[in-house]
Amino acid sequence: LPLLLKATLLHLASGSHHPFYNGFYYNHIMNDNDDGQDKVDYFNGARLVVETSKDPVYSYSGANVTLPCHYRYEPDLGPKHKIRIKWSKLRNDYTKEQDVLVAIGKICMAFGDFKGRAHIHQASRQEASLVISDVRLKDDGKYRCEVIDGLEDDSDVMDLRLQGIVFPYQPPRGQYRLNFHKAEKVCQDQGAILANFNQLFQAWSEGLDWCNAGWLADGTVQYPIHLPRKSCGGVHLAPGIRSYGPRHRHLHHFDAFCFSSALKGEVFYLDRLAGMTLEEAKQSCQDAGAEIAQVGQLYSAWKFLGLDRCDAGWLADGSVRYPIVTPRANCGPAEPGVRSFGFPSKGRFGVFCYRER
Repeated sequence: LPLLLKATLLHLASGSHHPFYNGFYYNHIMNDNDDGQDKVDYFNGARLVVETSKDPVYSYSGANVTLPCHYRYEPDLGPKHKIRIKWSKLRNDYTKEQDVLVAIGKICMAFGDFKGRAHIHQASRQEASLVISDVRLKDDGKYRCEVIDGLEDDSDVMDLRLQGIVFPYQPPRGQYRLNFHKAEKVCQDQGAILANFNQLFQAWSEGLDWCNAGWLADGTVQYPIHLPRKSCGGVHLAPGIRSYGPRHRHLHHFDAFCFSSALKGEVFYLDRLAGMTLEEAKQSCQDAGAEIAQVGQLYSAWKFLGLDRCDAGWLADGSVRYPIVTPRANCGPAEPGVRSFGFPSKGRFGVFCYRER
């Protein structure tokens, strides 16, 4: 019976998200003396409560961020035995996407992409906050903080949101050439990832209007419309996010909506009197101790660093673009944005370079 009870408790500690107790006692598997001996504690009627931030925590790529989580007992009957802390990353439907970290006392283990980047911050009693170092684009999302004390457990969920920008992307061959997996790759090649719905919605609320449908990270295909028109779902539909719903990830082809965060480095422009070919442009960036900029880096520099340059320049994917913060004559439309000349096979232009700070 003790072995069966212990196995049940281990299962609860690793996978349960629902508080449970039997009203009598539980085996405390790891005691404070760590002497390998089980000891029995009688349930004292105190309820465990876990609380995280009700507001999203904002960060950016490359930063360090703390996701606050605290727990308490009602009523508070003083110090408790060694508790277990578990952090998980969730999908939008609140199902578990991956384990992030598990901590028992001073023992802490991070998993997957979070190895070496995640640890528990306990500056005060009954704190279970998660610290993530060198934040990555795919860290954006929902996180569950779970605290387990024997048969008592509780959890709460919060959002980590990266400050960034969504941009539509078409490959050199033109519109609707990407299945889901190719869309993932082209975004990665541009220093970005496929955007999720929340990121696309935020971009729409900030004015993004784009009539071509593109993949999102969950495998759905959608597009944001501010000005309803015949070719974009019809003139009688309200503004919003149009959705094709989930599409076949191998067979169906669309564009991509990519998401790039704020930069750790800088984007700058180089030119020659006669301009440069793409290969000459790449070499000029290398000679300057940099590399030719990716599309996502140019968008981020425009959005967060105010890069405004009315001169066309090569980017790493072979496209030619330029960023405009303050619209003016001979610099394209009357709205701010990143202008594109497409993917010219010939021509000589300047180049946008990226350099880490």
